[in-house]
Amino acid sequence: MLVGLTYDLKDDYLQEGYDAELVSECDSSLTIETLEQTLRALGYETIRIGNVKALVAYLAQGKRCDLVFNIAEGLFGLLRESQIPALLDAYQIPYVFSDSFVLAICLHKAFAKQVVSDHGVNTAPFSLIQNLSDIAHIHLPYPLFLKPVAGGTGIGISAHSLVENKEELERVARHLLDAYAQPVLVETYLTGREFTVGITGTGDDAQSVGVMEILVDASSDKGIYSYKTKQEYLSCTRYVRPDEEAARLCEQVALGAWRALGCRDGGRVDVRMDGEGVVHFLEVNPLAGLHPVDSDLPILSAMHGLSYQALLARIMHSACIRSGLCVS
Repeated sequence: MLVGLTYDLKDDYLQEGYDAELVSECDSSLTIETLEQTLRALGYETIRIGNVKALVAYLAQGKRCDLVFNIAEGLFGLLRESQIPALLDAYQIPYVFSDSFVLAICLHKAFAKQVVSDHGVNTAPFSLIQNLSDIAHIHLPYPLFLKPVAGGTGIGISAHSLVENKEELERVARHLLDAYAQPVLVETYLTGREFTVGITGTGDDAQSVGVMEILVDASSDKGIYSYKTKQEYLSCTRYVRPDEEAARLCEQVALGAWRALGCRDGGRVDVRMDGEGVVHFLEVNPLAGLHPVDSDLPILSAMHGLSYQALLARIMHSACIRSGLCVS
């Protein structure tokens, strides 16, 4: 089986002069090399395609592959993660991970929270600021937490994201609207423990890979898992395996959200407890990072005894089964 690899390579964009924060979701050469080597070790043939423009050129030449392993995040717009899946749908080429519609919903954190909430899964009360006049309609109790509605890798999140009053709310919202040119998600701040849950599979076959608790040093961005702390995680963040009861509660919420949103094959769901220990959905990453050393999904998988190769084998099995490329 020939598997095409689609991705956005960080070094390519940095060489073109793009800002480091803008391309922080893009992949390193090591990720692509490790991914390709692992897929070959699993018995697949591979071909590197690259970003959406490279895929357009590839298809225009009449080239095809049996399956595309898509981890391209895109750079611009609220449909940036959906571009390659939509193009592959048009050419009827199956691909790994969620479809274009699901990726669009998940990227917009407010839409994702609404879907999850409508399915009875806990998520913190929230509102959306599309322009500064929307602040007048926010009646959530302080403290509140603000972040760009479609950011990833902690983009736009800092110690300032936690606001205690209307003056801070207006100041931070203005900054985020100006800096990131997208709506701002406002949530009731959850004061409890933070976790991320790895998931493989689709629908009823989805299962937890494991749960990882995230502990951030209070001296770094007030202990917030921010862009800064994610970039400097080796010095200010600890990842630990939580107790069984906490893990069970996290998995219940994460799998409920995963199925409600229609996510496929593999990814992560971030959750957090409130002050009473009740777990709430934060957001989902249906295109989770696959850097073999630095990405949360491989880190938590290894923590639970699942190797990088075994993780990819599970993801590929899910994609091949639902695409009719193999039998269970």
